[in-house]
Amino acid sequence: MRRYIVAGNWKMHKTAEEAVNLALALIPLVSDVRSVEVVLCPPFTALPSVGEVLNGSGLFLGAQNMHHEPQGAYTGEISASMLLPLGVSHVILGHSERRHYFIESDPQIREKVGAALQAGLTPILCVGETLAEREAGETESVVSGQLEGCLEGIELAQAEDLVVAYEPVWAIGTGKTATLEQAQEVHALIRAKLTQFFGVDLAGKIRIQYGGSVKPENAAELMAQPDIDGALVGGASLDADSFAAIVRSV
Repeated sequence: MRRYIVAGNWKMHKTAEEAVNLALALIPLVSDVRSVEVVLCPPFTALPSVGEVLNGSGLFLGAQNMHHEPQGAYTGEISASMLLPLGVSHVILGHSERRHYFIESDPQIREKVGAALQAGLTPILCVGETLAEREAGETESVVSGQLEGCLEGIELAQAEDLVVAYEPVWAIGTGKTATLEQAQEVHALIRAKLTQFFGVDLAGKIRIQYGGSVKPENAAELMAQPDIDGALVGGASLDADSFAAIVRSV
């Protein structure tokens, strides 16, 4: 049985001190929920201090991005080898904001996914369509194309550690949420594509999160869908009570 995974993407919010305070408030609210893998993804500047707070708590530390090279002349970038000593175990890759604002392509994201797996990190690979693409009936082709572009060449032995997050771009930070039917339909599509890549057994072990205005009010019914194995939470993860309510509802 797949273990649920709920990750909080704090984006460009919280100083190191604020991040520590949020983590300290959150730990006692969710540390007893062993059926859910809880991951906190603060900004790079807060990773060392939040990592210290999370040590021994049962919660996991995640980064919001990484470069595919282990080192080099890449001003402003962070490598897996820099994340690992901080206690980072997960990394978000291919988020729609990275794709949109920083023009990250599927081949670039593919390199990052491969580098993360090679380093022993759990990549949370984000895929999802825009509103215009959904209205044009292109959801299946867009999501399938992103999966193919980002997972081509990934070895079977590594793929079990992969997490995929379906985030319809039109639902991120908008207050809009995909209906249960819409969310499950795309999650089932993702599972089918993973089956094509890795076979039915391995695809059945890979966890697929839903992201896009996940709130305490809608988390439980979303997680009850057969192919939804958790949530990638944005705004609601910045409030300890709201994020804890999502975790506990799962």
